Amino acid sequence: MTAPTTTTAPATGTPTSRFGPELRRETVAPLAPWSAVLRAGQVLTIVDVDGNQAVDFLVYDAVDTARAYSAQATLQGQDSVYLSAGSVLRSSEHDPLMTVVGTDVERHDTLGGACSKESNTLRYGHHTWSQHGCADNFLAELSRYGMGKRDQVSNVNWFMNVPVDPDGALGIVDGISAPGLSVSLRAERDVLVVVSNCPQINNPCNGFDPSRAEMIVSAGTAAAAGQEA
Repeated sequence: MTAPTTTTAPATGTPTSRFGPELRRETVAPLAPWSAVLRAGQVLTIVDVDGNQAVDFLVYDAVDTARAYSAQATLQGQDSVYLSAGSVLRSSEHDPLMTVVGTDVERHDTLGGACSKESNTLRYGHHTWSQHGCADNFLAELSRYGMGKRDQVSNVNWFMNVPVDPDGALGIVDGISAPGLSVSLRAERDVLVVVSNCPQINNPCNGFDPSRAEMIVSAGTAAAAGQEA
């Protein structure tokens, strides 16, 4: 795949975080998509700006997008259904794609999936058919890289609270995040990251009021290794 590189070299006076110089910082509006190609070693920090906002997330090997995030391989590799500090997001070949190198929230969801017109209609009624969903955001953003519906895989839901009951039932409940909390992921290889700032208004995953998210790309170990940003 040949995809546009969306990070830029830092200018003089560029802010520096614990993950190195910032290469890119953008606020994603409620309901909107976002994407970037990260070089190996760079770090993406996702900030829940206003609190209680789910951020749906896909990741692919930027060189071979068939090597995409696999929920099954990731959960098998860590023996947990939640993502937390140290979790490694893996492809179906068990290749590491990204590692959670920091999180202000105890756990993140891997099971809730992405909202869509179809799932909204099934769960909440036919009156929701016209509502925008994460599936729409993913498809719109994937199309920028020559990808389509067949390329959309299972997703991560950062900041989303989906407890698993003893009987195996899932529930989408009020989030455990708060304004300004974040999660940071290091790219273990060149990766394409695709985000949907979740538009869902029919359950508490966004507090029934979708809000902003911030994306910060930092140089991380890529700078130390002399890689181009």
